Amino acid sequence: MDAHGPAPRSAVRIPRNVWILGIVSMFMDTSSEMIHALLPVLLVGTLGVSAFALGLIEGVAEGTASITKIFSGVLSDRWSRRKPLIVLGYGLAALTKPLFPMAGSAMTVFTARFLDRIGKGIRGAPRDALVADEVAPEHRGAAYGLRQSLDTIGGFAGPLIAVGLMALLAFDLHHVLWIACIPALLAVSTLVIGVREPAADGSRGATRGNPLAGFHVADYPRKFWALVTLVVLFTLMRFSEAFLVLRASEGGLATKWVPLTLVVMSATYLLTAYPAGKLSDRMSRHVLLAIGCVVMVIADLLLAFAPSMPWVFVGIAVWGVHMGLTEGLLSALTADYAPAHLRGTAFGLVNLARGLMQVLASAVAGGLWTWSGPSLTFGVGAALAVLTGITSLSMRSRRPPQMPATSRPTTAAPTAAAPPAAPPAG
Repeated sequence: MDAHGPAPRSAVRIPRNVWILGIVSMFMDTSSEMIHALLPVLLVGTLGVSAFALGLIEGVAEGTASITKIFSGVLSDRWSRRKPLIVLGYGLAALTKPLFPMAGSAMTVFTARFLDRIGKGIRGAPRDALVADEVAPEHRGAAYGLRQSLDTIGGFAGPLIAVGLMALLAFDLHHVLWIACIPALLAVSTLVIGVREPAADGSRGATRGNPLAGFHVADYPRKFWALVTLVVLFTLMRFSEAFLVLRASEGGLATKWVPLTLVVMSATYLLTAYPAGKLSDRMSRHVLLAIGCVVMVIADLLLAFAPSMPWVFVGIAVWGVHMGLTEGLLSALTADYAPAHLRGTAFGLVNLARGLMQVLASAVAGGLWTWSGPSLTFGVGAALAVLTGITSLSMRSRRPPQMPATSRPTTAAPTAAAPPAAPPAG
């Protein structure tokens, strides 16, 4: 595949830290999605916010998370410690959850989303870099796929719990939002107790002084910058999932059932993320990413022209398949192309690109929706998905440069003869 030879057919052994990080993500995502599943209807239906404003709120919130990752990624490389920043990020997100049930205006909701996403940004790059630190290159796809699958269990359970609680509590939105704070506290507790800081391999901690000083483009291979360009296109083609909720709501789905849209998306996401990650260890990640773009075209066209609500849900389910096929791939490709001693920074740079484009993508989607409705919005997304798929295929023959022995995770066992494209065994 792109980064190395075929993975051995022995069982994939995923380190303990990866499992714990996945469980932490599961708890936090359960909390976040219980809240997120209800916000679009609350903002648009109750508080009178327009689709364009919804797009701006979602774009700025998600974009802030991605932009923040550049700073946390750089600092985790400089300090040679990942866990403190991960704890800080999850802790901040947990502290912001009570702001949602206390919110009395759209501005308060926006502030809560903004602070919550800053927490996500702080934890994201160090967490992804820690996974790369601990997992051998030939198993990265499986590791990121597993973490993504556990995360998506929360994305599946959160909206489902929200629907059940809304029915059980006579549609008392504020009580449901308070209950959503509980899994966030479980996430932080599990993280503090369960995750162990991996031993530094000597390749990190070399940066001194201002962590942003001394940045040089040449420190990263050309393939990494080509990946950043691909990520920009990828992010433009896929706007916030809040528009899936809005599509179902405007299509006539009763308010009490609207959270089921994210349940359906998360179910197919969950079922495909880990198998897709394992598959990416045996074939070109760029080809698999292009296949994911084709799946997105199908999802966009279904959502643009669905004649009835069942077809809308089919489109949402296909969107989830696309998520499962592609999200772990972007993390694995970043780890493939990044120098080991700049791995946290590399994840930060990739997510900086995603953050800037998320703001633009969601704002454009909201503007198109306000101007012409869902057909044009999802139609433009389909066209961009075609362009992104072609770009990914054009990169399929590119291989990341060989890294020195220190780029191999310290937990990987030495081998007598490494495949030609893999880094030398340490």
